[in-house]
Amino acid sequence: MRAIVFENRNVVSVQERPDRKPGAGEILIEVHASGICGTDLEVLHGNYGTSAYPLTPGHEYAGLVVEVGSDVSVVKVGDRVAVDPNLECGHCSACKRGWAHLCETLGAYGVTTDGGFADYSVVQASHVRDIGDMPYDIAALAEPLGCVMNGLDAGQVHRANNALVFGAGPIGILMAIGMRLAGVKDVSLVDIDESRLVLAESFGFKGVASGSDNLTAMHQSVDLVADATGVPAVAGKLTNYIANGGVGLFFGVCPQDAKIEVAPFELFRRQITLAGSHSLNHNILQALEGLRTYDGDIARVVSHRMSLDEIADVFTGNVPKGSLKIQFIRS
Repeated sequence: MRAIVFENRNVVSVQERPDRKPGAGEILIEVHASGICGTDLEVLHGNYGTSAYPLTPGHEYAGLVVEVGSDVSVVKVGDRVAVDPNLECGHCSACKRGWAHLCETLGAYGVTTDGGFADYSVVQASHVRDIGDMPYDIAALAEPLGCVMNGLDAGQVHRANNALVFGAGPIGILMAIGMRLAGVKDVSLVDIDESRLVLAESFGFKGVASGSDNLTAMHQSVDLVADATGVPAVAGKLTNYIANGGVGLFFGVCPQDAKIEVAPFELFRRQITLAGSHSLNHNILQALEGLRTYDGDIARVVSHRMSLDEIADVFTGNVPKGSLKIQFIRS
């Protein structure tokens, strides 16, 4: 089979690899759609995961079950599934509290073990969810939308009457969609790219230009303010827009050594909550339901559908101009 391989830090290739066979409790998936995430680039650069190379990346994927191993009864050949990628130990203190995504030895398909940028992928049968007749490219969005839903839970979205997202890229759009699914009707997105603001507005959200008077007018008036950029200078200004009693959500992945300044007195006086969010916590079923109930054309979040060779080229730095979510699609 063909697969993208991170051979070492910053070394990418497409290789012929041995065909895989599922063991006990495992299934073999014919991958039909797999999306690029910023995390994949961090794995490639050695900034996330175990940096145990060689590794086939890809943790946002869906496909067709073509073989099952022994002791598998809940999944059968012919099932169409999305992968729930996180691999928790099940017995550390976080796992015992139901926080699988905060497991002390957390692993994941495509991060610490081979994932979805390949013709086929072997996964535990317990880590897939049935997608019915949902298109594979849409089902592959369940993982990033699941991350959004986990983040919105941390951000107490149920208390918000309005929301503001910094960054109108694919994750920012999915964040806004998650807010809308949670019942927040007044959602705005901020970006420096005019084309992305136009895209946000085409989804029914308000587009706000960075540095504009419209953004300034939102000073301390928003219940839930989220950073989806991962830019420390942006993340450090969330409190400028959070209303009294509101929440700031750090969702974008800032550099590990980045620091921002926070005024403790302001948090105290205005009763502001600052929340972080990491990955997803078995939110795939919830995300699939959200994808089914969303009444917009969510497929537009995927701007490029590519072959494995083209995806490998993206990993080397050749990112298409104006791209949103980029996926490998089986031809």
